[in-house]
Amino acid sequence: MNDNAPPDLTEEPEPIELPAIEFQSPGRFAVNNPDTLPSDAPLAEAAPFILGAYSTLERFGHPDEARAHALALLQQAQRSLCIYSHDLEPWLYHRSSVQEACTRFLLASPRNQLRILVRDASRAVKEGHCLLNLSRRLSSNLHLRKLNPDYPGEELAFLLADDSGLLLLPQPGQVAGYALYRDAARVRMRQTQFDQAWDTSTTDADLRSFLL
Repeated sequence: MNDNAPPDLTEEPEPIELPAIEFQSPGRFAVNNPDTLPSDAPLAEAAPFILGAYSTLERFGHPDEARAHALALLQQAQRSLCIYSHDLEPWLYHRSSVQEACTRFLLASPRNQLRILVRDASRAVKEGHCLLNLSRRLSSNLHLRKLNPDYPGEELAFLLADDSGLLLLPQPGQVAGYALYRDAARVRMRQTQFDQAWDTSTTDADLRSFLL
């Protein structure tokens, strides 16, 4: 063996033991992500009635029926949508199908307008309601205001589509109501009610902070 030969490079050097590092955890942190937007499963289907053509009053008493009528009106509106609401009715409007229908309506034309009046926005803000999120993205033609508590408004909720469609919930917290697809007289009456309430509506601190 040649004593002058270089050392065998395949030999691994002895591991060097490093001093221990003392680490103290700063504590636990909670991550509060917004609730996932409820998907419509099974796939939501709109009621099979034509806005401006079907004249029969359709009563409903089940959430799925109400959602089907609301979706039909939202999908078929061509110019104007108005929502008069207690708390943005999450069971009815906080749906992926509603968000998609409203997005398509608002992007279809810069003249299309969606106006929302809500009596109490605290729950919608807390839960990250899809229509609030949409109003942040499409603020130029989606407007959201709070009903004036001093204005003598009815304790009901309704949706107006153009000048002929109406979905009405007579009692807050109740699912029962009715939908109309061609009733200009009733829509005109509710539109007047909505416009008068809109003229006296206010901004809301919760809504303003959410939309910033």
